[in-house]
Amino acid sequence: MVATPQPTTARRRLSAPQRTALVSVFAAAALVAIKLVTGLLSGSLAFIAEALHSGTDLVAALLTFLALRVAGRPADRDHPFGHAKAEHLAALGEGAFLVLVSVVIAVQAILRLLRGDHGHLDPSLYAVAVIALVILIDATRAAVSWRGARRHGSAALASNALHFGSDLVGSTAVLAGLLFARAGYPEADPIAALVVSVLVVSAAARLMRTNVDVLMDRAPEQAELTVRGAINRAEPSVDVRRVRVRQAGGRHFVEVTVGMRADAALGQGHAVADTVEAIVAEELPGSDVVVHVEPRAEGGDLRERASGAALTVRGVREVHNVTLTRVDGRQELTLHLKLPPTESLAAAHATADAVERAIRGAVPEIEAVVTHIEPLGVPREGHRPAEADAAAAEEAIRAVVLERTEEPPRSVTLRREEDGLVAYVTIALPGDEAVATAHETAQAVERDLLASLPEAAAVVVHTEPR
Repeated sequence: MVATPQPTTARRRLSAPQRTALVSVFAAAALVAIKLVTGLLSGSLAFIAEALHSGTDLVAALLTFLALRVAGRPADRDHPFGHAKAEHLAALGEGAFLVLVSVVIAVQAILRLLRGDHGHLDPSLYAVAVIALVILIDATRAAVSWRGARRHGSAALASNALHFGSDLVGSTAVLAGLLFARAGYPEADPIAALVVSVLVVSAAARLMRTNVDVLMDRAPEQAELTVRGAINRAEPSVDVRRVRVRQAGGRHFVEVTVGMRADAALGQGHAVADTVEAIVAEELPGSDVVVHVEPRAEGGDLRERASGAALTVRGVREVHNVTLTRVDGRQELTLHLKLPPTESLAAAHATADAVERAIRGAVPEIEAVVTHIEPLGVPREGHRPAEADAAAAEEAIRAVVLERTEEPPRSVTLRREEDGLVAYVTIALPGDEAVATAHETAQAVERDLLASLPEAAAVVVHTEPR
């Protein structure tokens, strides 16, 4: 029996920003009804203007709610960057609608002032009481939308808060117009309507400018400076070559290009990219970060630049034993290339020629390049030595390490391979000792162990700080 899939909780429930937007829809609808009825009964143009203003807010709130539903969808094949810009498209349309309605209201107010016709204005006390109630509602919903915008980083909710704030100022102007009309100055009503229109156009212009910047991918300057500063502080050895930042739906999209040593391994480049991503995510929470790592063509010594150039050739798996020699004033370079063991000699030679050309092109100071081709090694077979042999070898290793470092080895691992016994030894040295001195000590331990263990084919000494 196939069960019918049930809708998930995530589908049934609205997100917090969507709930905030839905509350705004109901509040705007109630205000439109209250203001329009009161304006028609009192004959106040300012009241009717505020009703139209709230009508635009109703449209805005509906657009915001629908935009948040669209913006909340995950990225898909057709929209790999998500749907966050739906909020800004809705806010831009809302701003244009506000300007259109405000112009209509302003024209009517000017005509009334020029004609001296104030209509059937009746600034009764009920109209004053209604506008006082409206002011209280405007203040409440502006505060709610602003808190929601700050908490969720929503451009759509921020635009709602802006409009509700302008409503608050406009409602205050309507109240002043009614009070002056009651005092015997009926021209105060169309003047208040003009004030409301100017406030709405000003708010709409700011709204449209902000959202056009987002839709046109204008770089948020402060965010870019924050990213550059954080990377430079955390990774002084990485060159920050380019930072591009854009914003949509309260989220930052960041692209960073950094340069590092030309001979750095792929793993090192990946680690640097991970570090940069973590730094940006810490400074700009919730951001989408893409890091591109490039080799530094300038700077670095000749060996580093030559190694980096060799590693750019397709097929080269490893470069080592890079040696730079000056002969009769000429810079000559030798290096070992590791290539797949099954590759033909002709193909390997062609790769080596390509490496030589790449090095001479990238490092013109080098006049001669000599390459040595080696196959990539395959894993060697090994096994544990017999218990008696292992005990004797460990005792000899312990004696040598004690004599050289005055401490027993921290660990000893023995393997029996085709060539003989291989010993891996970890020794402890002072943490403030120079690397060169520690290396000399490790080499001395290796020589002593090879002399004390005739059956040993190799000894590898690892040093750790005490």
